[in-house]
Amino acid sequence: MSVKVLIADDEMHILRAAEFKLKRSGFEVTCVEDGQEAWEAIQKERPDILITDFHMPRMDGLALCRTIRSHSETADLPIIMLTAKGYDLSGDDGTSELNIAAVLAKPFSPRGLVQCIQEILETGKYVPSVATI
Repeated sequence: MSVKVLIADDEMHILRAAEFKLKRSGFEVTCVEDGQEAWEAIQKERPDILITDFHMPRMDGLALCRTIRSHSETADLPIIMLTAKGYDLSGDDGTSELNIAAVLAKPFSPRGLVQCIQEILETGKYVPSVATI
């Protein structure tokens, strides 16, 4: 049974690049363009892992993470957050309680994204190496 990945990002080139690499790596991928669509997709069929952009229309990545964590059925869903290069989720902005497994800066390496997903699903956490940054 393949791993189900949901990707939420409003930048089509990011969605398509990630979708292409993940499908080639054997993942079952669903793509949506904002946080509201992501939450609706999660309610229909829970993925094994979520990759979400930070800045999106309708519902941003942080609001999506808060919504996910506030429901018992989804509270333990592993989440990877994509951010604009240079933006840091420090925990001072209320993100520490969101239990985000990894934060990747855009542009990111598609190969690094695959490694990140695999490590999170195997160990529950991600420690980036110099080769994947």
